[in-house]
Amino acid sequence: MAKIYGLTGSIGMGKSAVAAMFRREGIPVFDADAEVRKMQAIGGKALPLIEAHFPGTTGPDGLDRAKLGAIVFAHPHRRKELEGIMHPLVKQARHAFLRRHQAKPLILLDIPLLYETSGEKALDGVIVVTAPAWKQRKRVLARAGMTPGKFRSIVKLQMPDALKRSRADHIIHTGTTFHRTREQVRALVACLLRKAG
Repeated sequence: MAKIYGLTGSIGMGKSAVAAMFRREGIPVFDADAEVRKMQAIGGKALPLIEAHFPGTTGPDGLDRAKLGAIVFAHPHRRKELEGIMHPLVKQARHAFLRRHQAKPLILLDIPLLYETSGEKALDGVIVVTAPAWKQRKRVLARAGMTPGKFRSIVKLQMPDALKRSRADHIIHTGTTFHRTREQVRALVACLLRKAG
C-alpha cells in the first residue's frame, strides 16, 4: 500500500521546481494545478459546466481566464460556485492517478491550497516548500502580468508560510542553491522510502 504525502507551499516558494525534482527521483506526483488547466483547455471536462454557470467565459480556445477572473474578482461569493465545479473533477482525477500508481511505495499529491482546504487529513504526511519572504516576492513579481496588488491579494487567500511550516511533517527550503534544494529532496526521498518499507 502506497504512502501518500501532500506537497504544498505558498505562491513563489518553488513548489513546482521541487515537484519536478521528486519526479526525477522516480516518485509519481499528481499536480492539481496542471489537472485544472487540462480540464479548462479545449475539450476539457470542466468547460461545458463553467460555460453553463459563467456564460461567455469559454470559447474556441478553451477558458478565457481573464473574463472568468473578472467575474470572480467582482463577485467573491461566486468563487464557491467555481470551486463546486472544479473540486469534484480534480478529486476524480486524483483517485484515478492513485489507482494507477497504487503499487508504488510513495506518491506525492502537489496541492497548492492543501491546508486551506483541510486536504491534509487523509494523508500520511505533508511536505511544505518554503523560501524567505523577500525571495518569494521577487520570484512572483517577475511573473508576466503580476503586480504588487495582485500578489498581496493572492497571499491573503493563502495560509501564512510560518503556520504551514509549523504544521508540516517535512520542510524543503528553496531559498538556497538548486543543488542544495535537490540534495534535500534526495535525502527526504530516501527517508520516506525507508519508512514506506
